[in-house]
Amino acid sequence: MAPRPASKTAVPSDKVGVICRALRRAIIEQALAPGAKLPEDSLGERFGVSRTIARHALGQLAAEGLVELRRNRIAVVATPSWQEARDAFDIRIELERLVVRQLAGKLTKSQIAELNTHVDAEDRARDGSDAVSIRLATEFHILLANMTNSPILVRYVSEVAYRCCLTLSLYSRPHSSECAINEHRAIIAALVKGDESKVMSLMHSHLDSVASRALVAPAPPRGRDLLDILAPYAEEGESERVVKLPKVVRAR
Repeated sequence: MAPRPASKTAVPSDKVGVICRALRRAIIEQALAPGAKLPEDSLGERFGVSRTIARHALGQLAAEGLVELRRNRIAVVATPSWQEARDAFDIRIELERLVVRQLAGKLTKSQIAELNTHVDAEDRARDGSDAVSIRLATEFHILLANMTNSPILVRYVSEVAYRCCLTLSLYSRPHSSECAINEHRAIIAALVKGDESKVMSLMHSHLDSVASRALVAPAPPRGRDLLDILAPYAEEGESERVVKLPKVVRAR
């Protein structure tokens, strides 16, 4: 049978992916503030794509809760309310308790090494930008979720973790990342030991502490041009540094 011709309305997934990764990282690192407008024509100009492709990317980020789609095709970086933020953390706590319960005592040597290497990177970034520290801390949790090989957990942990990043960018206060790093190391140690009850308790208290480090104090407005903000993220393209999730292996 002859192959079916590609649909004329098909959107190149690779181009959509490049835009999503760049915008996601810009939001996570707080280069784009909550409420910032994301015009399709400006995104098309920056990434060299049509407005249709830019629109598909914005739709994907809206499904993740990072972008809000408003009337007249206006897209903005999502601005969660304080209650929504608290709800997101509560949901995240329960999801990530499931993650560590599945992983307790089951990590391979290479997975343990990967987790420790990641926390070492968090430690090196401790004296740098708070935004980078938040991104690395988020990637640690997504890395854990990916190690479960559960498509559902990977998807929902990733989405809620990104939403919590928005919370930290909107309702944040200066704080040392040393506590979070030490808590990550304690979680790894409990996972290696196979202490399911302890690691679930550690994850609960860790994420609850992260939530409590936020204050209801909006960040100051920034006023930078969208094209300037996205320049470094667009130039990185496929080589962006946000943790990439390998294809999940489904059990047969």
